[in-house]
Order: sequence, then structure tokens, then C-alpha cells
Amino acid sequence: MSAIQLKTEIPGPRSRELFARREAAVPRGPYNATPIFVKEGDGALLTDVDGNRLIDFAGGIGCLNVGHRNAAVMASARAQIERFTHACFHVTPYESYVALAERLNAKVPGDFRKKTLFANSGAEAVENAVKIARAATGREAVIAFEDGFHGRTLLAMSLTSKVHPYKAGFGPFAPEIYRAPYAYCYRCSYNLEYPGCQVACADALEDYFKRYVAVENVAAVILEPVLGEGGFVVPPKEFLPKLREITQRHGILLIADEIQTGFGRTGKLFAVEHSGVVPDILIAAKSLAGGLPLSSITGRAEIMDAPGPGGLGGTFGGNPVALAAAHAVLDQMETGEILARAEAVGRVFAERAARWRERFALVGEIRGVGAMWALELVKDRKSKAPAKDETSAVAKRAYEHGLVTITAGTFGNILRTLMPLVIADAELAEGLDVLEGCLAEVAVG
Repeated sequence: MSAIQLKTEIPGPRSRELFARREAAVPRGPYNATPIFVKEGDGALLTDVDGNRLIDFAGGIGCLNVGHRNAAVMASARAQIERFTHACFHVTPYESYVALAERLNAKVPGDFRKKTLFANSGAEAVENAVKIARAATGREAVIAFEDGFHGRTLLAMSLTSKVHPYKAGFGPFAPEIYRAPYAYCYRCSYNLEYPGCQVACADALEDYFKRYVAVENVAAVILEPVLGEGGFVVPPKEFLPKLREITQRHGILLIADEIQTGFGRTGKLFAVEHSGVVPDILIAAKSLAGGLPLSSITGRAEIMDAPGPGGLGGTFGGNPVALAAAHAVLDQMETGEILARAEAVGRVFAERAARWRERFALVGEIRGVGAMWALELVKDRKSKAPAKDETSAVAKRAYEHGLVTITAGTFGNILRTLMPLVIADAELAEGLDVLEGCLAEVAVG
């Protein structure tokens, strides 16, 4: 039996009615990728207010690795709601905060003492990580990367690379932010070929210190081990180790932004584990609490202790209900089943996508790790001109046929996979069938 069940056109009449109300009541700024209003979710499926059932390849932008309405997450959160929903850790602390910090301290890479702080969102985690790095080093500058995304608050937006829609009209930006090329081999900033280039983009950081910012002023380098919003770019295996060696040599802290890559998406609990690199600070969010708002900042104990009492925090940071959900998520991660499932999902996608690249010239590159895969669509493979309109057309046809997808990339020409990792084999196959059909329609259109 098909997982997708469409009772009306997409969007249906009830969704259209709600979008009219949304237009009148909500600013246009919060963009909606899919024109349906959700009524309920289950695993990797969504049911909208018109009774249509769709397969979810977006996962709330990677927040639902353990699936919609995960039974263990719901039970843990429900039990906490029965006790108390809020107390503010800074006023009357509670054990679940300390217990989850202990668990993350043990799980985050690094054979040294660690400490963990909790906040509400990925952007808050980024802001706190930078604050901590500056306090620990006494330096001000932070280096981020082209095509990187770190959030929408002032400092996080300043670190983010993509201008439209995230930065245009919102300046002036935070000072002492610098940007270097990422190891985006398909669109190399130096027009070199890997592996012959020997990952020159990493070595170029030394020249960067001569041309743009004094090395003794740099507090931290922040990067996503795999670019998220930037297009699921997986760097060569030498990239992160080279950056780690350079930052260590100059006393610069390395911050791993695992907001989208963490909690199983790449087949490891954290993506940096694939490289063997140990960051000084690792931040997580999104799937950390199975869809509830929670983020974490974990780092070397002496670094995390650099800000004084009262220097870090927030009223809702480490909300007890979100913490309870996170404990349930971590319980499931520790069994290894979710991580193995990510690898299995990725293998299926990679095999299908390889055939798509042979069949459709529209598919310029496929790339990924674990269940974090992307299709980069181009107008032609020689020029690699981004096929933004075609990418939007594929996404539109997909939801019209019952598949929720999400795009990415600086040029808006990436289709990325963020399906819940608990997706059933039949649901995955059906979703890929829909995506293939949509690619075929657009490729010949």
C-alpha cells in the first residue's frame, strides 16, 4: 500500500484558507517551503489539514532524526510535564540538566575533561561558543567559511555566508568576522582539482593571516564538518585535519558546528568523528531533542569556565521538557540502530542518485555521507551554471506528488535529504520514486 495518500490537490482547500489567514496575520519574512498546513506526523510521514498524507524528506530541517511523534521522546517529555515545565536553571537548578551535560561530555570527541552549557537554538549555541572562545583566548576575531550557515541572530548572521535572504538589508554586521573559502571541490575557489591540489584551501589559511587578520587576534575558527544550508558539501578527508593542525599551532580554538550534522545524520553521532579531528568546542541542536527547542555547547573544561558566573545563560536555556526529550533521543542513539539506519538510508539514496546522474544531465554532482546526501543541479555540466529555477520546479512537483523536500545552496540549486532516519524501506523507495519522476519531468521540460 502506498504511503502517500492524496485526497485533494496540493495545497488543498483548508491549507489555502489557512495561508490566507497566515498572509493577513504573519509577516512575509518567515518563508514557507511547502504550501500545506500540517495536522499530524508519524515517523517519516506527515498528514495535512486536508487529510493528505505525504512522505517527509525535510524532517523540519533536520530536527527529526528519530522521527515524528517518537514514542520514547513523547513519553519522556510527557512525564516531565507532569512534574514541572519550567524553573529556570539559574534560579532553581534540576538534575536532568546536569545529567545530560554529563552524557554529552562523555560522547563528544576528546580525551579530556569537558563541560556543557544548554541554550534554546542553534544560533544561541553559536553565539555562546564565540563568547566563550573570546573569553578564553582574550582575542576578538573569528574566521568562518564561504557557503557556511550559522544562524540568523546578529552575530550568527554575520558568520553566515549567504546574502539573500539571510543578510540583505540587516546590516551593519558584527565586527571582527572574517571569511575563508571552504573545501567545495565542485566549485573550487582556486580552480584546482582534487587530489592534485593537496587541499590548498586549508593551507591558504596561513596566507590569510598575512592578508586579512593577524593570527594573534584570531580567537576561533568555526565550521560545519559538512556544509548544511551551503549544499551538503563534504570536504576531502585531509581538510579538517589540516585546519586542526594550523589552529592548534597558533593557539586558535576550533568550533565544530554540528547543529545539522549531529545526532546520527552522517552515520556517526557527530560528523567530526569521520575525520578523527577533536574540536575545542562542539555545538549541537536540531535533532538533539527530537523536535523540541534545545541546543548544547560542549568544550574543554578550562575553556568553558573562562566566562565568569552570570556571564552565560538565558531564562529558558536547558528547559526541563526539552532535556527530557534529549535524554530519550540519546538513549536511542546509544543502541547504534539509528546510526546504522543512517548508513543504510545513505546507501540506498547514493545508488539511486548515481543512476539519476547517468540519466539526467541536470544532475551535476551527487555527494554525501551517511544519510546526508545532496543533488547539485546545473544547466549544463561544462559550465556548472546553477539550475536554480529547475531545482525549485523539482521541489514544487515533489510536494504536488506527495513528497516534502527542501532545497539548499548559495545558488539555490541543491536538493538535500533530511528524512527522519527511522523511515521505512518502502517509504524511502516510494519517496525516491517520486523524486526521480519529478527530475524526469523537469529534465525534459
